[in-house]
Amino acid sequence: MNKPEKLPSGRVLVTGATGGIGSALVRRFASAGLDLVLVARDAERLEAFSKEIVQEYGIKAATIPLDLMQAGAARELAAKLAQRRIAIDILVNNAGVTHQGRFDEMAPHQHQQIIGVNVVATTDLLAEFIPPMVERGHGRVLNVVGAAAFIPVPFMATYGASKAYLLSLTESLAEELVGSGVTVCALCPGLTATPMTENIEGSNLSYVKLISPTVSDPAEVADAAYDACMRGQVIHVPGGVNQLIALAGNTMPRWTARRLVGFLARMTT
Repeated sequence: MNKPEKLPSGRVLVTGATGGIGSALVRRFASAGLDLVLVARDAERLEAFSKEIVQEYGIKAATIPLDLMQAGAARELAAKLAQRRIAIDILVNNAGVTHQGRFDEMAPHQHQQIIGVNVVATTDLLAEFIPPMVERGHGRVLNVVGAAAFIPVPFMATYGASKAYLLSLTESLAEELVGSGVTVCALCPGLTATPMTENIEGSNLSYVKLISPTVSDPAEVADAAYDACMRGQVIHVPGGVNQLIALAGNTMPRWTARRLVGFLARMTT
């Protein structure tokens, strides 16, 4: 793999910036002296976090409160940045939605929420920000995908499918953009100690821990993600156990992976 060109100082756009892996990534990029654009739904929390980051790291941080589930959100975000004359050198697609349960027992709007953020909004953001990067001849994209991209995930079917889509898209774009100065990286952590994890209760949590046995620290995941992104690595799976899961998902027959995960799910429900 050719070593990517060194990025000039510039702006890092992080979606889902105020919690979990997102906030850890914000801190990691800020610690490297890079200025930031923080995007999240909660305007008050976003502003408070931005002030904290600026004070702690001495960098510049712009905030844009935005619900990526709304149609046209990526276009709106790009327009606001253009008005402020802010160019994005590193795009971090961290925002994501998950719901758990049998597909037929979930409400249609829950499926649409997952698809709306994980698939539609992420794709729209890539379409808005990659072309200017290519035109300038430099840029980085970090897509927070997850280990669920490698295996069928019964009882989280739409979520797993959305992550498989994002992994495939990342790999395809990475190959398309070879030689452009723009790299695209998929971060594929397993279970991480985030508010999303804390909201998983009872049998659902037992199931998730069976298919992702270790719980990673967000700061450690962010450190690994930063290094992989800056190296131009296409796929990064932090943690030995998660790497084994990814390897198994890629090497065992699909029917075996499907039946195995389904069996584990039924054991805990």
